[in-house]
Order: sequence, then C-alpha cells, then structure tokens
Amino acid sequence: MFTGIVTDIGTIDSVEERGDRRVTIATAYDTAAIDLGASIACSGVCLTVVDTRPGQFVVDVSGETVARTARDQWRAGRRLNLERAMKLGDELGGHIVTGHVDGIAEVIGVCADGDSKRIGFRVDPALAPFLATKGSVTIDGVSLTVNEVRDETDGTHFAINLIPHTQAVTTLGALEVGQAVNVEIDVLARYLQRMEHYRGR
Repeated sequence: MFTGIVTDIGTIDSVEERGDRRVTIATAYDTAAIDLGASIACSGVCLTVVDTRPGQFVVDVSGETVARTARDQWRAGRRLNLERAMKLGDELGGHIVTGHVDGIAEVIGVCADGDSKRIGFRVDPALAPFLATKGSVTIDGVSLTVNEVRDETDGTHFAINLIPHTQAVTTLGALEVGQAVNVEIDVLARYLQRMEHYRGR
C-alpha cells in the first residue's frame, strides 16, 4: 500500500531480458535498509525487490506488467517516481494507492497556470466513471486532484494542476504532449462502482 507521495526519482541503469525483464534502478535510498521482497512503487507500479546493491535495487517486470504500463517505461535511462511501501503509523499525505495500474493516459496539453502547470490527459472511456472533479487520481505514482473532466468523442479528457514543488520532486514536470503515463483510479471509486453494480440488480 502506498500514498502517492514520491520520495525519490530513480533512473533505470540497465534492463536484462530473461524469462521476465530484470530491471536495475539507481536510487538515493539507503539500499542496505531495503529488504529482499520489499515493495517499491516505480512510477505507480508496485514491484518486488529481488536484489540490492549500493545505490541500486533490482526488480523483475513480468510481460503482463510491461503490456499494461506506459510504453517505453522499462528502458535504460528512464526516470521513475519511487515510493516505498507505507508502514503502520505513517502519515497518509496523498490518498490510498495500491500500485496497480488501471489504464494508460496520453498527455494532450501542457500550459502554464501561474507558477503551476496545467496538464490535460485523454483516457479510454472505460475509466470515465472513476474520474470526478475534485476526486483523486494517481499519475505515474503521484497522488493528484482532478480539476476537470469532460467526455469527448475521442475519449475522456481530464486535467490536473502541478504546483512547482510537485514539478521539482517528480518526473511529471517534464511531461510533454503525446507522452503516455500510468493511471490508477481512486480505490474508493472502484469499490463504490462495484457496490452500485450490485444495488442495481
């Protein structure tokens, strides 16, 4: 379980094609304090640590994960938003995040909004019921507030604002039009929709 509050930006040092894709990630974390089997969210994807080295940790990325996450995410040089799993008693600064990607969004617009950036995304209409103005959404592992949602002929459009701090401490400040990102919907919205499904029976 995570909160969507990024605590480091890592960089993929190497990718090895095996049965799964073995990915070595450089980090500022104290890797001596990371247990094998620990969970780390990598741009919103919960992955299991299978090895550590000074300044690096290693994860295996399955074919299923590669297929369901943003294109080109698992390549050398890619920067990743990192968050270690919550501990009991930690402050819940964002919202409850599971590290399971629900879909891919495409950046359709980036513009200045004061010192902030307003970023627009397009997602498949299947995710539309889970996006609400002033609701929560996770983009590449970052907990954000939805500012606007519109249903268009080419999909559902939504927008978020990035304050300067978020731009500086995550990879989102460098997003460009056409880029793909991982989306996780609010877990509460997922359960509410399931409840509504059964209430309608």
